[in-house]
Amino acid sequence: MTLTGRFVFLVALGVVPIIFFGTTVMAAAAVLALWLLLVLVLGGIDLALAASPRAVTVERILPARVRLGESITSTLYLTNTGRRRLVALVRDAWQPSAGAGRNRSRVVIAPGERGLVPVTLTPFRRGERRVEQVTVRSRGPLGLCSRQATLNAPGRIRVLPPFHARKHLPSRITRLKELDGRTSVMVRGPGTEFDSLREYVRGDDVRSIDWRATARRNDVMVRTWRPERDRRVVILLDTGRTSAARVNNEPRLDTAFEAALLLAALASVAGDRVDFLAFDRRVRGRVQGASGAALLSRMVDSMAMIDPELLEMDWPMVPGQIRGITSHHALIVVLTSIDAAGASTGLLSVLPQLTKGHTVVVASVLDPATVEATTTRGGRDEIYRAAAAERALLDVARVSAAIRQLGADVVTASPAQLPPALADRYIALKAAGRL
Repeated sequence: MTLTGRFVFLVALGVVPIIFFGTTVMAAAAVLALWLLLVLVLGGIDLALAASPRAVTVERILPARVRLGESITSTLYLTNTGRRRLVALVRDAWQPSAGAGRNRSRVVIAPGERGLVPVTLTPFRRGERRVEQVTVRSRGPLGLCSRQATLNAPGRIRVLPPFHARKHLPSRITRLKELDGRTSVMVRGPGTEFDSLREYVRGDDVRSIDWRATARRNDVMVRTWRPERDRRVVILLDTGRTSAARVNNEPRLDTAFEAALLLAALASVAGDRVDFLAFDRRVRGRVQGASGAALLSRMVDSMAMIDPELLEMDWPMVPGQIRGITSHHALIVVLTSIDAAGASTGLLSVLPQLTKGHTVVVASVLDPATVEATTTRGGRDEIYRAAAAERALLDVARVSAAIRQLGADVVTASPAQLPPALADRYIALKAAGRL
């Protein structure tokens, strides 16, 4: 049972008869007692006439998935199985991060009928957002007291990464089609698959001349090539403590998700096989053996449940994890942080094992605020800040140089530019026949 503001107001209204009839202390006490008794009787009658909230059955309908930042509607269907008219306040007890907003609704449901309560959800965190219970507060006809019950109505939605980087996909697919020979542009170079023969024109690489075909046709013929298909691409995501740092008000991990999704979508269109692994000291997420739309669907499902772990990345275990995925030559894309030389020691120690049999690309987010700080040198504080920013950029450059010396490529860019930059590097490697 709960008391409403109307009940409190009615009790306070008892001051009026005390003023008029409470001429003595005894009279005032008697008037007060009679007034309180009257209010309690009215409250009891109101409570008895209120519909039972336990006579309400609840059914919940909601989508299974939603992208971060998008809105969906969770719908509650309340059925009044009692014999009294239900006038109630319904509260849907979602987690705060589900973004339920106004989760209290007033309903009026006649006996034997069903009412609908929509709740708009705009989640602001990835992962599974859950709800277990619904509270129904049934008010009496006088509005003095309410009967309250908490009913089980479990539900959950999985909040997926937003994948804002998909806007870069059409332009990169167009470039892939050019490389693949579906337009007039043909790519020639070592390590690519033979496509066709055509007549030699000025400017063609003489190494592409097919001398046997030239002898048969009595004209100089050159080979045209296309990028190899069905290559292996392994995306390794570092979910250790450095992935929790925020750059441009976004965790490094979320930027890595965007880059991984764009690369996976592009490689899938190119006909390559993509494997995804999120790892720190144990496997946090893995996707293998999927392609096309199923690949992205499984990747976002896996990513939705991954959060940064406040642990150091166990780099010595990485080569074994890669061998567990493929023993053939593959493009290994490592999404991690290379901000400091000390933190990158583990990565540098295992790179020779990876570059020995694979093409390796290390991608890292670069903080735009650090770059901007180097250009502002007005006062003393700004000069010190600029010096610290320059030192940070020198650390990144030093680690990048060490990575390149060990035979891997490096891609560094701001959160907004890292996904397209990584996709461009993939296309460049494919054009050069390095996959």
